[in-house]
Amino acid sequence: MLGFIKKDLLIVKRTLKTFLVIFIFYAILAYTGDLDLSFLLPFLSVLVMMSSFSYDAFNKWDSYALTLPKGRDNVVKAKYIVTLILILITSLLVILLYSIISFIKKEPIDINMILSNFVGNIIGTILVECVMYPIIFKWGIEKARIAILGIVAIFVVGLGLLISKIDKTTLNILFDYIFKFWYIFIAIIFIISLLISIKIYSQKEY
Repeated sequence: MLGFIKKDLLIVKRTLKTFLVIFIFYAILAYTGDLDLSFLLPFLSVLVMMSSFSYDAFNKWDSYALTLPKGRDNVVKAKYIVTLILILITSLLVILLYSIISFIKKEPIDINMILSNFVGNIIGTILVECVMYPIIFKWGIEKARIAILGIVAIFVVGLGLLISKIDKTTLNILFDYIFKFWYIFIAIIFIISLLISIKIYSQKEY
């Protein structure tokens, strides 16, 4: 398992320069108040991980990985674990960035807002990961891009319609409940997505 994780981390390392440039660019926009980075940077970590799928496909990594002990399970688990690591790191970077900006501008640091953003980032990006990865394992990275766009569009439209039908009081109660037990909510979705991906990958032939 550790070897699979190291492999994905090395692939991610190759994109660090590009990520650093993006981070600096968006940090400037965040400082000027033209952009909110709360969700953007953690979401970029998921997009960065997608490059590892492209790398695996190009180098026919899966055919080799399946010859290793517990190769099928470990390939999937490594993707999920590395993505979690990246989401956590980028979420902490967002907190650090906004703390520095607040310090430079001599503005009070709102701890509640920071913690709320941190939890929201983790919930949002892990949900994205949990939706995307089974699709990628099922159809491959290239075909999955189209499917993901379609699912995102359906999700956005569906969520918009759902919110429009629910009164604000009920909606606030629902969000408060999710945020109160977010770790249980996320853990359940994460495990379900992981098991689905493992099942899909275990049935594929390379």
